Amino acid sequence: MLPPRPATNQDGDQLAQLIATVFAEYRGCVFDRAAEFPELSAIADDFAPHGAIWVVEKEAGVIAGCLGIKVSPDLAEAELHKVYLDKTCRGQGTAQVMLQTARDWLMQNYPACQRLLLWTDSRFDAGHRFYQKCGFVQTGETRELADLSQSRELAFAAAPSRLLVAR
Repeated sequence: MLPPRPATNQDGDQLAQLIATVFAEYRGCVFDRAAEFPELSAIADDFAPHGAIWVVEKEAGVIAGCLGIKVSPDLAEAELHKVYLDKTCRGQGTAQVMLQTARDWLMQNYPACQRLLLWTDSRFDAGHRFYQKCGFVQTGETRELADLSQSRELAFAAAPSRLLVAR
């Protein structure tokens, strides 16, 4: 696995394939790029100026994962987005390295940020366990999305400085 690198707008097609593959693992998850993921056409731009997104590659040119972060306008809170990892790459520390990359970027560029939030589909149990292992706590908040998958999401939060990430 190659180290995380900043995503470019040209990564959108591979990210669409990755997300579609992950969605296919879960009953009822529907991937429709045009209807629900138009930002993939300019994914790096979507995270600018107060955010960033990284990808990891299995080998040069083959994206296996992504993780993005956006900082709120008041700069006090940030939110993780587009956290996906190919099933064949899980359990190898790759997700922790991606999270560490985002955490380090956040703490370096937005040191006043006190809360890191993420919303995750209620079906993604393995992801919930990963987030909790890294120091996130489920907040009890939920939201229903009016999407094709009829998603119900759970909120998790952590103080960036207290995340347990790879060192």
